[in-house]
Amino acid sequence: MEPPSRHAGTDIIIEDARWRFSVPDTERAIRRALTAVARQGGPDFSRSPAPSILLSTDRIVKRLNARFRNKNKPTNVLTFEPVSPIHGGDIILGYETVRKEADAAHRSMRAHLSHLVVHGALHLAGYDHYQPGEARDMEGVETRTMRQLGFGDPWRQAGRRA
Repeated sequence: MEPPSRHAGTDIIIEDARWRFSVPDTERAIRRALTAVARQGGPDFSRSPAPSILLSTDRIVKRLNARFRNKNKPTNVLTFEPVSPIHGGDIILGYETVRKEADAAHRSMRAHLSHLVVHGALHLAGYDHYQPGEARDMEGVETRTMRQLGFGDPWRQAGRRA
């Protein structure tokens, strides 16, 4: 495991080296995503505590998902609310699931990582997607943020809504 990287208040821990090979300048991609989401009405981590980002493996994400969500399977991203006012929460991503999703959607790992960091940051800001109206609002912010970053609509695949 590499030591945390301190960038713009965000601790970035890259636990699995495959992230660095798949997303050159990984920390910069994460910082850009967090900055862009603030410009679209998401959390502004220059004014509030920034989240910690852990780029890990499906094995670790599965373990955390089972322990804290009672779902014994990996997922692409987990978010954990701040434990105190001086902590910004946690965003944890599993490499294998993120890689499979990026490949299936014909997206770069940089684009998919950026999208999932935006998605996690919005969850930490109180956005959710369990109800249709909530989902529409959250997806709208995600789409605008991804376009600002120079990527396409993360919810469109081959001309269709995903």
